[in-house]
Amino acid sequence: MEIDTSTPVVVLACPHHAGLGVTRSLGRLGIPVFNVDSNRWAPAFVSRYSRGKFVWNLNNVPVGKSMANLVEVARKVGRRCLLIPGTDKAAALVADQAAALEPWYLFPSQNRTLVHSLCSKKRMSELARQHDIATPVTLSFETRTDRLESLNKVDLPIIVKGIDDPLRKRCGGTKLIIRTRQQLLGLFDMIGETTAPELIGQEYIPGSEDTVWMFNGYFNEHSECVAGFTGRKLRQCPAYTGVTSLGLCQANEAVARTAIKLLKAIGYRGIVDMDFRYDARDGQYKLLDVNPRLGSTFRLFVSATGLDVARACYLDLTNQPVTGAAPVNGRRWIVEDFDLMASLRYLLDGKLRTREWMKSLRGIHESAFLALDDLLPMLLMLRADAAELLHRLRPRWDPVQPFLDKERATGCQS
Repeated sequence: MEIDTSTPVVVLACPHHAGLGVTRSLGRLGIPVFNVDSNRWAPAFVSRYSRGKFVWNLNNVPVGKSMANLVEVARKVGRRCLLIPGTDKAAALVADQAAALEPWYLFPSQNRTLVHSLCSKKRMSELARQHDIATPVTLSFETRTDRLESLNKVDLPIIVKGIDDPLRKRCGGTKLIIRTRQQLLGLFDMIGETTAPELIGQEYIPGSEDTVWMFNGYFNEHSECVAGFTGRKLRQCPAYTGVTSLGLCQANEAVARTAIKLLKAIGYRGIVDMDFRYDARDGQYKLLDVNPRLGSTFRLFVSATGLDVARACYLDLTNQPVTGAAPVNGRRWIVEDFDLMASLRYLLDGKLRTREWMKSLRGIHESAFLALDDLLPMLLMLRADAAELLHRLRPRWDPVQPFLDKERATGCQS
């Protein structure tokens, strides 16, 4: 089928491999792709499929400045572009400023309140329960009263998640498993009063990686799912708690049905990335996260005709038919550097054997970085990882590390 590729695309925020994936996916069709990110060394910037890069920090500049920058990008490109946000903050900005952006960009029309609710893990959980979608019990730590009540009433273990950067900066990640009340009290003391409102607690669902499921989809203006895929996280980085480092596309009608039911009910439009976990205690798939944007794992989910959610979005918004969305069951996708780090953790913890690891790498259909038609991003990734390794090898004293080391060997949900 002949595709009209005349409409350019601007990817707003291009973290790690996600921005690179969409740049390659659309660029290989001949679509002009332009990238915006705060990191001047973002892998997408050096891709042969990137037609131009624009560097500014979406998180640290006033909204008015970001809007002026986006208008300037469209002016430099020379025509109205399709806009794809790559982070929650980018998605929220597009929803908030839709009226001002509409003359310059194409994007799904979203209710701004809905987008903010989905970005908030607490409000997302409340919204899901309103539509009879199972979720883990979620706790708020916004006030001192919340924190004191949680110490006395919470059923442990729980997962503590950071809504923004503070937990990552202090603890080396955005999720921690807390098994004792003393650990929870120690966490509150460590992060301080100002950071605590940026945390939520979530019921811990026991189980290994094979209980973690994903749904990626694209919903048109009528909230109809025109492309939907499910799959499993085989490994995560950081180990047990993080993003997919090795994934498997696998049909799961229960997960797909639950995701489509919720998104249809709330009138969702556009690309979505969702996480579920199977709870063997009650036999339910429980919704963990809804990301109202392109997910970093989206290239795991590609049909036999090459359709992914980014391509589905492009075709739909440029008034072209979206066809051939049948998933390829058994497709495997890997993020090379993330999976190496994750595998070492699993090996050291006795959760993975060398022979199992080698077997898991057979039949990889696509890598996040290595591509024979676009080698420079892989070289940049190797350079960045070498610099990170040198940084980690420098001796330094970290008062938080002893607290974390006790929890690193335990399982954790997404």
